[in-house]
Amino acid sequence: MAGPAEIEGEGDALLFASESPDGSAPAPQPTPPWLILIADDDREVHAITRMVLGSVTFEDRRLTFLSAYSGQEARALLAQHADIAAILLDVVMETDDAGLTLVRHIREELDNHLIRIILRTGQPGQAPERHVIAAYDINDYKAKSELTAQKLFTATVAALRSYRHIATVERNRQGLETVMEAADRLYEQRSREGFLATLAEQAARLLPPGGTVRLCGVGDGPELPGGGAVLLTAALADGQPRWGVGVAVVPLRTRIADPLALCVLGQPPLAQDERRLVALFCDKAGTGLDNLHLYDRLNQAQVATVHALGKLAEYKDEVTGDHVKRLGRWATAVALELRARGLFAGELDDGFCGMIGLASVLHDVGKVAIPDAILRKPGRLDAEEMRHMREHAAIGGAILRDAGGPDGERGRNILTLGAEIAESHHEKFDGSGYPHALAGEAIPLAGRIVAVADVFDALLHRRPYKKAWELEEVLELLRAESGKHFDPRVVDAFLAVLARDGVPLPAATAGA
Repeated sequence: MAGPAEIEGEGDALLFASESPDGSAPAPQPTPPWLILIADDDREVHAITRMVLGSVTFEDRRLTFLSAYSGQEARALLAQHADIAAILLDVVMETDDAGLTLVRHIREELDNHLIRIILRTGQPGQAPERHVIAAYDINDYKAKSELTAQKLFTATVAALRSYRHIATVERNRQGLETVMEAADRLYEQRSREGFLATLAEQAARLLPPGGTVRLCGVGDGPELPGGGAVLLTAALADGQPRWGVGVAVVPLRTRIADPLALCVLGQPPLAQDERRLVALFCDKAGTGLDNLHLYDRLNQAQVATVHALGKLAEYKDEVTGDHVKRLGRWATAVALELRARGLFAGELDDGFCGMIGLASVLHDVGKVAIPDAILRKPGRLDAEEMRHMREHAAIGGAILRDAGGPDGERGRNILTLGAEIAESHHEKFDGSGYPHALAGEAIPLAGRIVAVADVFDALLHRRPYKKAWELEEVLELLRAESGKHFDPRVVDAFLAVLARDGVPLPAATAGA
C-alpha cells in the first residue's frame, strides 16, 4: 500500500510531518514533570516549599514549581499553563480574601475542576476552616503553623494522586467523545482517500503531543524505523496490537477491505487507558473501512443498473448511449454552475449535484412501454400516437418511484431523483407541457435542468424522425424559449457552461 498518511500529533493541530533523513523514528519525549503553583505573598514560604519538595518525585515524575506573589500574578500563570496539577494557595495576599477569590476564579470562571487546591493560611481566624471547606471548592486546608515538612509532602502527593485519577477519568471521557466524533467523521467519507486522510487526522487527536501516526499496509514494513516492520507483520497477521518502544502498531480489524494498521511513532509509552482508546478507535475505523468497501460495491452495482435501464430505453428508441452520457455531463455542469451563482441554495447540495448526472440517464426509461411502431416512426406522429408517446413521462416516473421508494422513507436517491426527471422533463416553464401541466417553480429543479440539456442535445443530433440542427439554430431556440419552455436561470447557466467548456460536436454533426 503506497503513500501512508503521516500526521504530527500536536493535539488538534494536524500537520503533515516529514521523516528524518535516515528513516528513524522521532526520539520519544521525556515524561513531563508535575507542575505545582505556589501562590503566597511571603517569599520565605516559596523558598521553604521548594526546599522541602524540590527532590520529591511521584510516579517517576519530578516536581516543577511556579511562583506567584499575588492573586493577580496567579491568574496570569493559570492562563499560561493549563496543566498545573496543584496550587499551594495562601488566603491573605494583596487583600484579605485574595486566595478565596482566586478559588472562585479557578472553579467558576476558568471552569477548571482538575487542579487540586491546597489552601494554606497563617491567619485561620481570617478564613475559618469549617466555613471555607463548606463554601469553597478546595481539596485541603492547612494552617501554616501545623504544616510540617512531612505534612506538606503528604498533602502534595495526595493532591497529585487525586489530580492523576481525575485527569485520567476526564481524559477517558474526552477520549470516548473523540472516538465517537471521529467515527462519525469517518462514516461521512465516501472515498477511500478521504477516509484514510480523515482517519489519520482523527487518530492524531487521540494521542498526546510528541509523535506521528502513519497508516500502513502489507509491504509498508520497510518504511518503519527500528523493529516496526516486525511489529507490523505480526499485527496484520493476527489482528492484535503491538506496543513497542517508540513505535506501536494497532491493526484495523477488517473483514473485507485490505488489511491496514495505524502505526504510532516517536510517542512516549502510552498508558493503558490511551491504548484502549486507540484500539477502540481502530476497531471503529476497521468497520468503517469495510462499510466503505461495501458502499463502493453497492454504488458500482447501482451505476451499472442505472446504465442498463438507460440503455434499454435507448435500444427501443434507436438512440446510442452517447446521448445519455452527454446529457449527464450537461446536467451536472449546469447544476454546479447554478450553485456557483448562489441560486437554489436549498436544493443544490452535494447530493443533488453528485446524483443528477447519473439520474438523468433514466429520463426516458418510460419509453420501454411505448410501441416500437410509434417510437421508430420516421415521420410526424398523429394525435393518437402523440398521446401514447407522451405517456412515457408518467410511466417512467411511476416505474422509478416504485423502485426507489418515497423520499420521506429512504431519502433522495438516484432512482427517486430519476423519477422526478423522467416525469417532469417534458413540463414547460409556462405550464403548457406534460404530463401534469406544471409551471415555474412547481416543476422539479432536476426536470428543469434536464429539459434544457435534453432539447439541446436532441436537436443537435440526427434522429429517425428529423435531421440534425446547426448549433446556432439550437442556441437561438434556447434563447427564444427562455421563460416559455425553459426556466430562464437554467438557460443562462447552460449557455455559460457552453461558453466556458465548448460544445463537443460529432463529425459533420450528423449522427449521434
